[in-house]
Amino acid sequence: MAEALEATSTKIPTFVSMIYLLLAINFFSFVVFGLDKRKSMKHQKRIAENTLLLISFFGGTVGAVLGMLIFRHKVSKTSFLLKFGFVVLVQVILIYFFEKYYQN
Repeated sequence: MAEALEATSTKIPTFVSMIYLLLAINFFSFVVFGLDKRKSMKHQKRIAENTLLLISFFGGTVGAVLGMLIFRHKVSKTSFLLKFGFVVLVQVILIYFFEKYYQN
């Protein structure tokens, strides 16, 4: 019984930590998309598309989507949307296989 409580208590902080990490990454992603939009409007040096996609891949997908919709950024660029869709597809596949094979 004590082992079960111990195992549960170590999983909860890990889960909460993961939620905080995902919130931070998504907030960062949202800010980066907004910053890139501002740079594009001021004709300044932009943030590379690969950087935006990499941030999205490593957990910032929701922040990226919100940034794209709220700032109206990259929503009409078909090549970026296709790459972004591919990133989301890879994430879904990775989550599927993680859930299927890594869970006890």
